Amino acid sequence: MNVDAFRTFMTLAELKNFTKTAQALYISQPSVSMHIRSLEKELNTELFIRSPRKLQITPTGELLYERIKQLFSIYDQTVEDILEIQQSVQGELSIGASFTIGEYIVPLLIKNMQTAYPDVQFHITIGNTDEIIQLVKQLDVDLGLIEGQTNSKDLHVEPFMEDELFIVASPNHPLSKKENVLIDDLQDQVWISREEGSGTREYLSHLIRSNGLRPKSMFSISSNQAIKESIIEGMGLSLMSKHVCKRELEQNLLTKLPLDKEPFTRTFSSITSPLLVNKRNVEAFMRVMDGLM
Repeated sequence: MNVDAFRTFMTLAELKNFTKTAQALYISQPSVSMHIRSLEKELNTELFIRSPRKLQITPTGELLYERIKQLFSIYDQTVEDILEIQQSVQGELSIGASFTIGEYIVPLLIKNMQTAYPDVQFHITIGNTDEIIQLVKQLDVDLGLIEGQTNSKDLHVEPFMEDELFIVASPNHPLSKKENVLIDDLQDQVWISREEGSGTREYLSHLIRSNGLRPKSMFSISSNQAIKESIIEGMGLSLMSKHVCKRELEQNLLTKLPLDKEPFTRTFSSITSPLLVNKRNVEAFMRVMDGLM
């Protein structure tokens, strides 16, 4: 099938003039004649009746004209459909998230994402901040959501949410009875924290160092829920995101210590490899995150 010949034929059938057809298609008049002769030879029929005064299309020419119009219409619709598929947001989106974000923020993001883009399927990996950074670098996930920091110059980092952290204790802990807790009151306390590599652990370590605190002891658990249960049982203090302890605070299972100090804040960030930052599903997810702010 010679698409150029078909296009030449259609134009000639509409303009009924070889010179005007050549001008419309930016080709030479001999090329117009060559395309028409080629079609007539291939179909073994005369498509036009030529006379000095006018050009008239034949019955077989009329039939060919209608069928070619249908072919081009189908072709144009196919091009539109292909472009729509390429521009749509669908397929799988692989997300790596640090524990706090993965357990308490990502479910809402996924819900909003499914509402906006129902054809996207998700694969979620939860780990600590260091683990998520490595997954993104190795392209094992499309993007990562972390609560800690990264200085990796080979990753695109973009803040997406502010978080506040509380020092929490059991309602029966002695410090929970105080109306105002000073930094010095935190000396010689038992701390329960996340494992090394966690963004929350990194923040707690900074808090202890910067305020010269001497922990009585510190032990780590790689589970937010297990830490909360330990605190509820009166085993010590912990530093937790407001998202992690919100429900327990509302139910009076945990107490936020009224610390005489500025609130502890940090930034949640998304991280992506430069190779995937323009991936359509990643861009769509970033738009959903913007709506959560």
